Amino acid sequence: MHEAETLSLDQIEAFLNASEEIRFEGENRQQVYGWVEQVLRLQQYQKQSRKARGLLRRYLEKMTGLSRAQVTRLIARYRANGELQPAPYRRHRFPQRYTRADIELLATVDEAHETLSGPATRRILQREYQDYGKPEYQRLASISVAHLYNLRHHQRLPGTSPALHQNQTHGDKHRRAPTADPQGQPGYLRVDTVHQGDRPGAKGVYHSNAVDEVTQWEIVSATAHISEAWLEPVLAAMLRQFPFPIRGFHSDNGSEFINQTVARLLNKLLIEQTKSRPRHSNDNGLVETKNGAVIRKHMGYGYLQAEHAEPIQQFYNAHLNPYLNYHRPCAQADIQVDEKGRQRHHYRRYQTPLETLLVLAPPAPVLRPGLTVAVLRRIAAAVSDTEAAQRMQQAKAKLFERLRQPAEGLWK
Repeated sequence: MHEAETLSLDQIEAFLNASEEIRFEGENRQQVYGWVEQVLRLQQYQKQSRKARGLLRRYLEKMTGLSRAQVTRLIARYRANGELQPAPYRRHRFPQRYTRADIELLATVDEAHETLSGPATRRILQREYQDYGKPEYQRLASISVAHLYNLRHHQRLPGTSPALHQNQTHGDKHRRAPTADPQGQPGYLRVDTVHQGDRPGAKGVYHSNAVDEVTQWEIVSATAHISEAWLEPVLAAMLRQFPFPIRGFHSDNGSEFINQTVARLLNKLLIEQTKSRPRHSNDNGLVETKNGAVIRKHMGYGYLQAEHAEPIQQFYNAHLNPYLNYHRPCAQADIQVDEKGRQRHHYRRYQTPLETLLVLAPPAPVLRPGLTVAVLRRIAAAVSDTEAAQRMQQAKAKLFERLRQPAEGLWK
């Protein structure tokens, strides 16, 4: 119909009576809104009687195909504004709490710590703000684990790509379970070795890993060989690096640990030695998990020459071991025993080994003579968690640059 908006009220009423079986529909919203505005303006809708308004309402419904409620809303908008324009579509969005800078900061933390689990990363963010007083971590300090994973899905910015794993190429003694209940006292170690591959006629470097059962305090060392003569000074140096006396030493059945030299060393230090039982793979499960989560993650799976043991050991002593114990949160198990005697492990607490050590009651008596809580706190407060991780990553990059050099150039 041409100029349908200019019909008189009588013509509109006659049209409605004659077209009851006919249905009309506008082509698009812009056209419908414009036509409805013209009708209301030309018919002077606001000055019409109640009966005339009802007639115009029916007319608008017929010509546009809109429902009564839709027409009522359009009329109300016209009366309020004097015009009728389609409102631009705005998708509902929740307010954005975390900014692009927060995402970059999280990417930096993940790069430095090589993307730890969500709860461990959240604990690092909390410590950066609460313990080290860094204001840029204020929003991230209260993030949930679920939303932390959401932010990780954002595309990383240039310069915040995941850390490069330079060496990833894709391993009178008692046979019994380790101490079942240390009674909350540190000093019961789980020990294992990790071999860095072989080449024809050449063995790779060996990593020795010792983890305390209660605090998860971890000391990693490197040695060129695992014979008795080579391993004795390595183990002695490892035991000295723990801040508390050692009470138990549990290993698998490898000959590097089950020999007279190690037994003599442990007996001299009054340390009880136990070894894993057959068909009880969980006897040494704690250190096995640390082998993958720490040594393999940082050193990779590829072959490293045995001659590289000395610079690797220097990296462990100066950077990796302090980072692991003062700045890397670990999941701490809360053990519940049900009525049938079965143990349930719930991992709700994420703390650094130092934090776990300091909450033991009381912490002072379990430390080595001459070592105080203040000293440990001062070491941890020297740098923040992420700064320590970044320094460790820089040292690791330099280490792998040295490992690419010929072996004779390592000792210059």
